[in-house]
Amino acid sequence: MTPLVVATHNVKKAGEMATILGRRFPDLRVMTLADFPGAPEPEETGATYAENAVIKAQSAFCHTGRLCVADDAGLEIDALPGELGPMSKRFAGAETSFDKKMAIILDRMTDVPADLRSARFRCCVAVVGPGVPMRVFEETCEGVVASSPRGQGGFGYDPVFYLPELGRTMAELTPDEKHEVSHRGKVLRTVASFLEREALPALLAQNPA
Repeated sequence: MTPLVVATHNVKKAGEMATILGRRFPDLRVMTLADFPGAPEPEETGATYAENAVIKAQSAFCHTGRLCVADDAGLEIDALPGELGPMSKRFAGAETSFDKKMAIILDRMTDVPADLRSARFRCCVAVVGPGVPMRVFEETCEGVVASSPRGQGGFGYDPVFYLPELGRTMAELTPDEKHEVSHRGKVLRTVASFLEREALPALLAQNPA
């Protein structure tokens, strides 16, 4: 069967997505762009998560010819409206480390009280493949901005994203705990249901055993 390509060059993100999808489909070969030398890194020119996810999925599909999934995600902070979101990776400069980005955010939110520190992670995933029309799925994970970074797990803004119901930041969760509650984990479960129900049967029909 045609393998499933997780269309990202981000090693940690690729690992998360491959793990989640691989567990749902243990007999499916889950690959990443690292398996396709020369796979381009498309410019994320979209104004929304969905647009950027589609750009990345289409780029990967054009290069690999395989069934591809690509995501775009970001942190939305209500006290800093419009400043992150789809621009989260480029906040304070694309080359600025996430440690510095988080320090800037926390400095700007020093006087923001606990009840006004609401935030969410949002993730869109685009799916496209041979004979599989483009589909986009979206989920969120609600939380608050912590007063300081905590935890060594995850990546990106995870150390400052606090989950009140769990009493920990995203970076303090085990990988399995994170996959259960995160924006990416939620949307990939929806994606997996679509793959199982529509995309994989369509590919199998094109390439019967």
